[in-house]
Formats: sequence, C-alpha cells, structure tokens
Amino acid sequence: MIKFGEVLEKFPAELKDAVIALYDFLREEYVIKREEFEELKSIVKSLAIAQEKTEKQLNELTIAQQKTEERLNQLAEAQRKTEERLNQLTERVNQLAIAQQKTEERLNQLTERVNQLTIAQQKTEERLNQLTIAQQKTEERLNQLAEAQRKTEEELRSLTKTVKNIQKELGGISHSIGFDLENQAYKALPKILKERHGIDLTERLLRKFIEYPDGQEEEINIYGKGKKDGEEIYIIGEAKTHLKLKDIDIFKKRLERINKSIPHKKFSLFVVHSCSPKILKYAEENGFFVFFSYEF
Repeated sequence: MIKFGEVLEKFPAELKDAVIALYDFLREEYVIKREEFEELKSIVKSLAIAQEKTEKQLNELTIAQQKTEERLNQLAEAQRKTEERLNQLTERVNQLAIAQQKTEERLNQLTERVNQLTIAQQKTEERLNQLTIAQQKTEERLNQLAEAQRKTEEELRSLTKTVKNIQKELGGISHSIGFDLENQAYKALPKILKERHGIDLTERLLRKFIEYPDGQEEEINIYGKGKKDGEEIYIIGEAKTHLKLKDIDIFKKRLERINKSIPHKKFSLFVVHSCSPKILKYAEENGFFVFFSYEF
C-alpha cells in the first residue's frame, strides 16, 4: 500500500499544503470507506501522474520555447541582414536608375546624332551624285581635250619638222652669209691691214684648222701670216654677221688655247656686218679689232 507521505512527495511544493489540508479535512469531516479511500488514492495518483506529464510537457515547451526564441533571434538577424541587403539593393537600384536615366539621355543624344548623320549622309550621297555627274562631264571634256591634244601634238610635230627645215635652211643661209663675209674679208683685209696697221701679209688669208697637241682640231675663220716692222705676226680672226658679247668671250678662250700651239705675236680681229657701240667698246677693251663689211 502506498503511504500518504509517498504520495504527498509527488506533488509540487506549492500544492503540498493544500493536499495535507484536504487530507486532514477529509479525515476529520468524513468517514471514508476503504474502497472509497483506495479510489481517492487512485485519483490522487492519477493526478500526480498527470502532474508529471504536465511538468514534462512544460519542460518540453520550455525547451521548445528556448529553441523558438533562438530561431526567432536567428530569423531576426537574418531579417536584419536581409534589410541591410535590401537597403544596399535599394541604393544600387537607385544608382542603376540614375545610370539608366543618363543612358537614356545619352541614347537620345546618340539618336539625335544618328539623325543628323543620316541627313548628312543623304546630303553627301546627293553631293556624290552631283560629283559623279560632274566627273562624267569632266571625263568627256578630258577626252575632248585629249583628242585636241593629240591633234595639237600632230600639228606641233608637223610644225617642229617645218621649223627644223626652216632652221636648216636658215643655217644654210647663215653659213652662206658667213662664208660670203669671210670671202669678202679675204679680199679686202690685206689692203686695210697694210694701210691702217702697217702689216704686210706673207701668206694669204684663208679658213684653217689648227691641230692641238692633244689631237683636237679647231677651225679658224680668218688665218694668215704677215710682218710688221720686220717682226712676224699671225692674223687670227672671226667673221660674225652680228657681233654679240658672248662671241667675244668665246673667242678670248679660243685664243688662250691657240696661244699654246702658236706662241707668237697675234693680230686678233672680228669682221662683222653690224655691232652695237657697247659691244664694239667691249671688243676693243679686250684687244680685238673690229672691221665692218661696209668698209670693204
């Protein structure tokens, strides 16, 4: 038989006094049969067992409550991190929105630029078409010019041929005039040289080639020998239709070469049809005598 004290220990401290009081009240106020008492003990035992289960459930609930609180704390931390992440995402979205706005502005600018370029391209194509037409006209004009150039070249070749023939004829005439002037000089100079300069010719005047030591030859228009005051003198001269400054300079260089082959005293002269006073003075300053054809 379970004793009252054993049963009493199963109650929590805050119920023990109430159970003892109930026990004393029942014992004093009521006469309980053994069967009833046994039933009462069974009820009390059931209450004790139920109390144990209740405490166990309370403990389980307490542990569950702790786990729940821990979970809630974890959820709160996760919520906090989520909110921080959301704040970051919100900031990023704002930044992206601003960037998107700038992108749209840039796209609008690019669109405007593309439209401008399209218009410019159209104008360029129109200009190219105009240039193409102008180029075609230019090519046609060039072809015409090329044909005209070809005809001009043919005419120039013909004219060049004619000029060469004229030059040849003029050269022949010039040579004829030059030879005629030389022939006149051969006949008239002996007397003039005698009368004006006291030179007696010992060899007649003629056209002569002088050969230099190096084998080269040079033609002299007027060549002859004479004597003046008993001294031998060489007559060296040029016949020019119209005496020019460069003729005098060229003749000076020729005389320098001749002096190396004929190291004798010389009488240098020009026989001309015409000569300006300035050229005449220049010739005389360089030691050349000038005789005019009208003197012959």
